[in-house]
Amino acid sequence: MSRRVVRQSKFRHVFGQPVKADQMYEDIRVSKVTWDSSFCAVNPKFVAIIVEAGGGGAFIVLPLAKTGRVDKNHPLVTGHTAPVLDIDWCPHNDNVIASASEDTTVMVWQIPDYVPVRNVTEPVVTLEGHSKRVGILAWHPTARNVLLSAGGDNLVILWNVGTGEMLLALEDLHTDLIYNVGWNRNGSLLVTTCKDKRVRVIDPRRRRVVAEKARPHDGARPTRAIFVAEGKIFTTGFSKMSERQLGLWDLSNFEEPIALQEMDTSNGVLLPFYDPDSSIVYLCGKGDSSIRYFEITDEAPYVHYLSTYSSKEPQRGMGFMPKRGLDVSKCEIARFFKLHERKCEPIVMTVPRKSDLFQDDLYPDTPGPEPALEADEWLAGKDAEPILISLRDGYVPVKNRELKVVKKNILDNKPPPGPRRSQSASDAGLSRPALEEVLEEIRALKETVRAHEKRIADLEHKLGQFTNGTE
Repeated sequence: MSRRVVRQSKFRHVFGQPVKADQMYEDIRVSKVTWDSSFCAVNPKFVAIIVEAGGGGAFIVLPLAKTGRVDKNHPLVTGHTAPVLDIDWCPHNDNVIASASEDTTVMVWQIPDYVPVRNVTEPVVTLEGHSKRVGILAWHPTARNVLLSAGGDNLVILWNVGTGEMLLALEDLHTDLIYNVGWNRNGSLLVTTCKDKRVRVIDPRRRRVVAEKARPHDGARPTRAIFVAEGKIFTTGFSKMSERQLGLWDLSNFEEPIALQEMDTSNGVLLPFYDPDSSIVYLCGKGDSSIRYFEITDEAPYVHYLSTYSSKEPQRGMGFMPKRGLDVSKCEIARFFKLHERKCEPIVMTVPRKSDLFQDDLYPDTPGPEPALEADEWLAGKDAEPILISLRDGYVPVKNRELKVVKKNILDNKPPPGPRRSQSASDAGLSRPALEEVLEEIRALKETVRAHEKRIADLEHKLGQFTNGTE
C-alpha cells in the first residue's frame, strides 16, 4: 500500500534570490511617512518610489534599466503640497501613474519614456473631491481610465480620468478609516477593510454592500483583504494575543473561514500580493526582513505554505511586478522591489527547470495592456474579463501613449439638431426671423463703423490744420 507523503505542486520548489549589487537602485531617500502603503509601484517600464521631499510631496520614477546609484539631482515628480501616501501605475498605459496625498488631492501624471531634465510638476489632471487626506489608489482592472481613491473622510470615489469627472461616490458605507481596497478580477466588485473591524464586499455601481464580515480577525491592528480565486477573499490581521494571522473566506458562506492560520508575533502589518496565474499569495510585512508565499488550492488546508525568502535588512515598502514584466526565459514567476532606507532591491522568484523551452504550465495567458471596456460601458453595468496575451515570445512594452483628458461641458450634451451643413447651405438651417435679426445686427454694426471712420477722419483733418498753424 503506497501513500503520497508530499503534496504535488509545480510551485513547491519556488525560491527567491536578490539581484546582483549593480542591478539595485541605491541612494534613494525613501519616505518616512507612517502610513501602511507599499511606497513603491512597478510596471514593465518603470519603478516609482515615494521619497522624502521638502515643502510638499514627491516620488521618483526610474527606468527599469537605470540601476546603480541614483543621482541626487535626479528629477522628481512634484506637485502635491503635502506628503504623497500612495502611487499606482495604470494597467492599460505604462506611462501613466496616479498619486494620492495628504493634501486631499489625486493627481494623474504622464511619464515620458526619456528621463526629463527637470522635475515633472504639471499633472495631466488633478482630481478634487475628498475633504481629508487620500491614502489609497486602485485602477480598475478592465475599464479604461477608471480610478478608485479612498480617503480619511471614509469616502470611496471612482473617477473617469479621461474626462476628469467623478463617476461615483460611495458614501455612508464605512463608519471609520478605510485600511485598504481591492478589485476582483473583472472589476465588478470591491473588497474593503476598515477601522471598524469589518470586511465589506461592495457592488460600486449599485452603491451597496453585498456581503459583510465583522471581526475576521479579533486583534485591534489593521486588517487587509484581497480577492483571490473566484468567490474567495484572503485576509491578513491579528489575533487577540497580537499574533499575525491569515484567513481564507468564501463569499457564499462569509460567517466561517475556510482556513485561519497563525503565523508569528511580529507587529508589522502584512501586505498581501496575489498572482492569479499561479494562485500564490505573497505576504510582505512592514519592518520584516522576509517574504512568505502560500499556494491557494481547493483541497484542505486550502492555504499551503510554500517557502520563505529571508534577508538581513527590514523592508519599508514593496513593489510587485505585473506578470507581463517578468523574464520567462528564466522561469521567473514573480519579481519584488524591496525598499530599504536608502535603496531599492529587486528580488526574483523562480521555479527551477532544466529545460530552456517556454514553460506553458508556468505562464498561462495573462492580462495585457489593452482595456476590455470603456468607462461609460462599465458604469452602464457591463462587465468583461481582462484581455489576455501570451508570454511565449516575451512581452515588449508599447511606446508612449499620451493620456488625453477631455473636459465635458454643457455644449457636449446639447449638440445642434440636424446634420452638419456646409457654409453655402447654412442659411437653410436658420429660421426667417432669426436670419433677419442677424442681418439687422450686421447692418447696424456697419453703420457704427462708418460713423466712427467719418469722425476719425474729421479729427485727423482738424489735427492737421492745428499743427500747420492754420488755426
